[in-house]
Amino acid sequence: MYTTLLIVGLVVILAVALALAFRLRQQAGAGGQSLKRRFGPEYDRAVARHNGDAKAARRELNERLRRYGSLREKSLTPGEPERYAERWAAVQEHFVQSPHAALNEADVLLDQLATERGYPPNVPFEERIAALSVHHAHQVHGYLRVREALRGDSTEEMRAAFLEARGLFEALATPHHDSARHEPGLGRRHHRHEPTHAVGRASEPGRAGGARWTPGHSMRGGEAR
Repeated sequence: MYTTLLIVGLVVILAVALALAFRLRQQAGAGGQSLKRRFGPEYDRAVARHNGDAKAARRELNERLRRYGSLREKSLTPGEPERYAERWAAVQEHFVQSPHAALNEADVLLDQLATERGYPPNVPFEERIAALSVHHAHQVHGYLRVREALRGDSTEEMRAAFLEARGLFEALATPHHDSARHEPGLGRRHHRHEPTHAVGRASEPGRAGGARWTPGHSMRGGEAR
């Protein structure tokens, strides 16, 4: 009798343990899918940084959410979006004479704009990227690419980095009441910026007749929309 009760007890304990493990696995999977939706391409980059370890990547991204998920972007003051747009256009025109200097100016401009929007200043670049990735996961890679291109001397890499970085610039310079379209999980279609080959040559830095971006409009195919 005692042996039978012991066996039954062990079976019950084992069943409960298996059910709990199954539920935890389901929750982990759901959490991973939620992070994939939230971070988009940044999720894949996090996994790659951790050599394919998805659990480590999820821990990193969850930590970003813990630190910066509650950050509320500040509104730009009236006229600031237009002034930033003019400065970006000037940097674009400067690119033909000095690609490296122009890209460095774009880097400084993005840093200033991120600070204006309320992202933590005077922090390591990796921390700035972590904060931006929580709210602009689909555009933040352009900022990383700028830093990478600045370490080299390839004009084409610099041009491609400048074009991709414009996506983050547009997201940050968009008036606050329109910025929700850039943030994941707000029930709107993500505002994606296509890679270099999808951008019209006329809108590239250092090319004559380049279109000028206006706050509240995206640049696609060399035209303001």
